[in-house]
Amino acid sequence: MSGLSGNIVVIIGGSSGMGLETARQAHAAGAKLIVTGRNQHGLDAVRDSLGASVAVLDLDDPARLKLFFAGLPAPVDHVMVTGGGPVYAPIATLDFDQARRVLDQHLLGSLRVARECAVRVRPGGSLTFLTNTDARRPGSGQVIAAIMAAALPAITANAALELAPVRVNTIAAGFVDTPLAARVLGDELEHRRAELRATLPIRRVVGPADIAAFAVTLMTHTALTGATYDVDGGQQLIG
Repeated sequence: MSGLSGNIVVIIGGSSGMGLETARQAHAAGAKLIVTGRNQHGLDAVRDSLGASVAVLDLDDPARLKLFFAGLPAPVDHVMVTGGGPVYAPIATLDFDQARRVLDQHLLGSLRVARECAVRVRPGGSLTFLTNTDARRPGSGQVIAAIMAAALPAITANAALELAPVRVNTIAAGFVDTPLAARVLGDELEHRRAELRATLPIRRVVGPADIAAFAVTLMTHTALTGATYDVDGGQQLIG
């Protein structure tokens, strides 16, 4: 294992939540940061606090994505892709245009990033994707999130072979206490926190720092590739 001192770390979707916390931990480990997001105001805060280079970027904009990677210093050491949140809606009321955009961003967007990383990431560097654990247990309204979660491991395993010796892995997160979770749950947030504190084997709620710490591990642990790792505090073990 080695640290990130002097490494160039690119975080796509790093202006908030788990991506931002990963940027903070990578910065603390000595990395040079390049961070993208959709909101210039959030990116400005990342630039000012972490000294990162920043760029506005959407994963569903192939032309802009290609230009972004073409403008990176070559080679970079590590790339992490967080993307936006999934769509939660029953099939009967699903907005198919929205679903198509989300699936394009997460699935084809991941493939677009992988293609760029094949020539932009140094040998032995890494590409890390972030998804969820919704494919593990079916539930009403979870179909799009489950498709995303089921597809990313397949993309990861194939990309690990095709991009080698660049290492490719995925983190599958359960519930994580982020601003996105707060927006989705609204008034139910504190109830959900209390429920998880009482039932998870770790007896606490998983936070962005937990995801970020493992993301940094995947960047620095040179024996890990082609796998999907659940970081959920044991959520799958409970009913």
